[in-house]
Order: sequence, then structure tokens, then C-alpha cells
Amino acid sequence: MVNNDLLVLKNKEILVTGGCGFIGSEIVKQLSQIGASVTIIDNLSSGKEKYIQGLSNVKLITADLLDNDAVRSAVKDKEYVISNAALPFIPDSYYLPKKFFDVNVNATISLALAVIKEKKTKRFVHISSSEIYGTARYIPMDESHHTTPQSTYAVSKLAGERVVFTMHKEHNLPAVIIRPFNSFGPNITQPYIIPEIIRQIMKGDVVKLGNLNAKRDLTYVTDTARGIILSLVKEGIVGEVINIGSQRSYSIKELVSLISEIMGKEISLEVDPLRFRPYDVDTLICDYGRATKLLGWEPKITVKEGLEKTIEWIKKEGVNIGIPYNERYEMEY
Repeated sequence: MVNNDLLVLKNKEILVTGGCGFIGSEIVKQLSQIGASVTIIDNLSSGKEKYIQGLSNVKLITADLLDNDAVRSAVKDKEYVISNAALPFIPDSYYLPKKFFDVNVNATISLALAVIKEKKTKRFVHISSSEIYGTARYIPMDESHHTTPQSTYAVSKLAGERVVFTMHKEHNLPAVIIRPFNSFGPNITQPYIIPEIIRQIMKGDVVKLGNLNAKRDLTYVTDTARGIILSLVKEGIVGEVINIGSQRSYSIKELVSLISEIMGKEISLEVDPLRFRPYDVDTLICDYGRATKLLGWEPKITVKEGLEKTIEWIKKEGVNIGIPYNERYEMEY
């Protein structure tokens, strides 16, 4: 059932960057259900066109966000823009730092400049990341929590959101910044921890992972997308930074136990030294109080419900994305 607050988006022109990816395709799906007219710009480097097939009033522009002409064309006449495209997989950023800054910072600048020049956009929603906080100094973590990013990815995301905020102040970019905590669900495009655990359990009786004590706040992707879309329409929030998360944390060890229980399989758990990150975040737990106050948002799907849906999707799709990051690339120089 569509939230009545969102019906204002019916027939509105909305641009979603990275709309064929994991969170992006769910945003597009929900906007299509509302009746919005959605344009996607996506280079399909990780996103998949099949994730948006069958959706009404959706147009795909296959182009790179570093293509300024394509970006300006995509932005034209758009009332709402969701800046969602990014390189998201943290271990890749160790090997491709320049590429991560090109996409997560420079492409964001190009998109924001195009919106400023267009002068027709009512709301520019930029998707940042909870990773910018670094390890929790207190929990739950609100938007005032100190930012100490602990990966090249996190640094690039913090730089991207600071550029957006600065352009809001300097050029009246009508920006809202969303900081999602760890989202999960169908259409996942990277070897994140949940699909990797599911993949290993499907494959055998031994699960090998890195830091088993790391704790993460988990939010089902439909809830994440709903919060992002609400930030398009709520009044009085331009210039705000808003966390989207569940305030429910699981250690990796607890997550393995829950997933194996749902899948009905006994497994043994081993530590794989190759899977440790060099500067890992120990704990991320969201305070979503501002999202409730400003957006009327709170999570609806429990972690167990979300995991059941995710397992069902992975079994159906036969997803195999669990490539160890140390085998994915050589170092970029």
C-alpha cells in the first residue's frame, strides 16, 4: 500500500542514478508503483537491467556519470533527483582508490552542478553511508556522531556528501543527505556479508569469514528505499542529514547462526585470515530518531523476515558473487 504522503510524486519526473543496482532498483520499483515517471542513468557495471524489467513509466539511459553530456541530458526537466550511484564494495576500494573517488566524488560534483544549472529541481537526495562514522564511540549512533572513516570507500563517501552540503550552502542546491546503515535483500550486486554467508552455507558445511565479532545494523532494502523516497517529499528538511537504519545489531557470528537456522543446516564456522579488513569498523548501530521525526519513518521488516526473503531470492536466482576481494584486482597505481 502506497503511503499517502508519496502520492504527490505521481506523474512527477524523477531521476535515479544507479537505478539498476541493489538499493537503486528498489527505489525505482517503489516510485513506479506510486506512478512517478522515472529516468535511470546507470552504466550497468554492477547493476542489471533485468531488475527493472516490467516496471511502468521507467526509462533507462545507459551511460556513465562521468559523461557530462549524458548527465546534463538526464537532469533536464527533472523535479526530483536521487543521487544513488556509487562504487560500494569496501574491499575493492583498497585496490582502486582513484576510481572510487572518480565515481563517488567527482561524478557527484558533476551531477550536482547539472542540477544547479538546470534550476528546476525541487529536491536533490544524496545517498551517503553509515561507514563515514567509523567505529561507534557511543550507541546508538545519531547524526552528530563524529566522522572517522576507516576505508577509502568511506572517505570517498564522506567527501561526496560534504561536497553536496557545501553546494547546498553556496548555490542553494536543495539537498537532503541520507546515511543508510547496512541494507540487505534481493537484487544485491556485490559479495556483501549476507549473500556471502548464504552462498557458503548453500555450498557446504563450513563457513569461512574474517572478523566474527564485528557488529552491524541491518535494514531490509524495502525499508531503506522507502526512507529515501520519503525524503523527496517531506517539507522543511532541505540541508538535513538523516540516518536510515534499524537500531538492531548483529555480530557476524550471530548472523551466521541465524542464517544457518533459517536454512535448516548445521555448519561449522572458521576464521579466514585473508578475509580480515586492514582497518575494520567494529560496531555500527543506528539511531533513527531523526528519520522518525522528520520523515515519519521507521523500519517495518524484521531482520529474520528480511533474511528469509533474501535466502529465497538467492536460491531462485542462483547468485554466485562471492569472489574474495584479494583475487578481484591488482593494485591501481
